[in-house]
Amino acid sequence: MKKIFILTGEPSGDKLASTVVAKLQRNHADIEYLSVGGSHLNKLGIKSIYDLKEITYIGFTSVILNLFKIRNKINKTVKKIIEFNPDILFSVDSPDFTLRVAEKVKSINPNIKTIHYVAPQVWVWREGRIKNFKKFLDHVLLLFNFEKKYFDKENIKNTFVGHPLLEDIRNVKSDLSNVINSKKKIISVFAGSRTAETNILLPILLDFIKLMNEKFNEYNFVFHSTDQNKNLIKNAINEISFDNVEVISDEKIKSQILSNSIFAVAKSGTVSLEICNAKVPSIIIYKMNFINFLIVKFLVKIKFANIINIINQKEIIPELIQKECNSKEIFRSVVYFLKNPELMKKQINDINNTLNEIKSKTSSSSEASMVVSSYLNS
Repeated sequence: MKKIFILTGEPSGDKLASTVVAKLQRNHADIEYLSVGGSHLNKLGIKSIYDLKEITYIGFTSVILNLFKIRNKINKTVKKIIEFNPDILFSVDSPDFTLRVAEKVKSINPNIKTIHYVAPQVWVWREGRIKNFKKFLDHVLLLFNFEKKYFDKENIKNTFVGHPLLEDIRNVKSDLSNVINSKKKIISVFAGSRTAETNILLPILLDFIKLMNEKFNEYNFVFHSTDQNKNLIKNAINEISFDNVEVISDEKIKSQILSNSIFAVAKSGTVSLEICNAKVPSIIIYKMNFINFLIVKFLVKIKFANIINIINQKEIIPELIQKECNSKEIFRSVVYFLKNPELMKKQINDINNTLNEIKSKTSSSSEASMVVSSYLNS
């Protein structure tokens, strides 16, 4: 029986990994899996060696403060992978964790094939890292076609698979009366998958909703949450006694809510592509502590945070970062769009043109699973 160890480092990586594994399970019934994963892989029947929360750290300062814990987790993970002795180590995103593990595993057992899904963003910072990758990575799966030139330059095997959040979805107007007891228009809100992000952004977003409720009475606000953060958000909402705010963590319902939304306010990250793919206009927000911000500002070499804006080299989706990430600025931006529907339409048109350029031929999960399968058969 062939074996695959799936290595993720945070909820978004767990979700991405699950889309590929679901395809592999359909085509290969004889694969044994083990993982560092979360709820999405668990739903596919794949055991995790420990809770994903134990390694989900955010920001440079928290990583520094948890260096000892991270080092221990890396060593423990390497030990478990070597004991499992997989044919393939399939690592997904979170390069500061997953690639450190992959490098150690490869040095101990070079026969284990290493495939990494979601190339490290070398076009943002630390391009020199690529030279080291070729020492321990057998194949890199790219989400964006413009990344290919960086890995070709170092003769690292790579395949553009596209982004799984850009796979075709049906934008169906659904009856959500069993979820939201109102016919008000829906504004989707994303406070981040990591608890540390949610703790920073949640008070700002609740203040934004308060400002909206003072001016309008026609909107429902739905927080799209992980299972891990659901109670955190619910408790904060209950303290304010909002009657037009819901929290949804079920993935199927979340996609229906998003498809039926007229607007979205989202933490900067991969969820923005999901929003774009659902053809919902949006703004992007993000805030980190001041020290982390200074470090990022010093290191990164790009102007924008959002991938759509990066590709276009201009602001298609407004970004409210750091000082601008406050309830009043969010309120002003959202109201401006809601009062100017032609701007929302233009944003969606610009986004669609960009998405058509970066979608894969079939689907990211299909393309990625084919690459993984090719290593199983070799």
